[in-house]
Amino acid sequence: MQLNEVLAQFGLQNKEDDVYLALLELGQAGVFEISVKASIKRTTTYDVLENLKRKGLVGQTIKGNKRLFYAEEPETLNKLLEDKKNKLNEIMPLLKSLCNTAGTKPRIRYYEGKTGLKEVYKDTLNYNTEIMAFVSENISKKLGTFSDEYIKKRIEKKIYARVIASANDFMKNYKNKDKEYLKKTRLVPKEQFPFSIEMNIYGNKVGYISFQEEIAIIIESNEISNNMKLLFELAWKGAKKTT
Repeated sequence: MQLNEVLAQFGLQNKEDDVYLALLELGQAGVFEISVKASIKRTTTYDVLENLKRKGLVGQTIKGNKRLFYAEEPETLNKLLEDKKNKLNEIMPLLKSLCNTAGTKPRIRYYEGKTGLKEVYKDTLNYNTEIMAFVSENISKKLGTFSDEYIKKRIEKKIYARVIASANDFMKNYKNKDKEYLKKTRLVPKEQFPFSIEMNIYGNKVGYISFQEEIAIIIESNEISNNMKLLFELAWKGAKKTT
């Protein structure tokens, strides 16, 4: 990625990035010298410098009768980023209030590929509530070390999980790590319940993961998630009789 593209993400536009980069190289310089270095008109350079001064990225000094400009340290860009973050935090309550206020229309998100599959797992870590899940060993087979990384982050966040899985050798070993992995697992006969997809119920969401088709779906709905929690509880009680 080019420097100009990165600076544009900090809000430097309309030649501001060119002028700022030119000043970093020049040190102190007058308007004419800056305009030549940045390859823009002198009159435009004045306006750009004023904009950069307002953003705190450029300062000025007087030497004799001449105004000289200089670029502030690049670390100043961090302040721009913090300002953007603070402004976003200020309006976040308003944005959330606009989000499906009536609560009657579910929100559905669709993901593809291995990167997409990981999104469901990552999203479960955004809620400090218990995760109810039907799982298989496919996460380790398909996503490799991501499985261990996910479990580690879940434990760090102290997010408890209850899991129902088919009773095979892999899942029996997985069950033996319940205490270490901050979870409780119940196994069901693999001949009757050969789970191949995973389902995670958390917060007000339900996430479905198909490893074979490499697709994932997250449904955000209070009614759907509440009913899936009831179904999980029913399955959880039934699973106790089989283990």
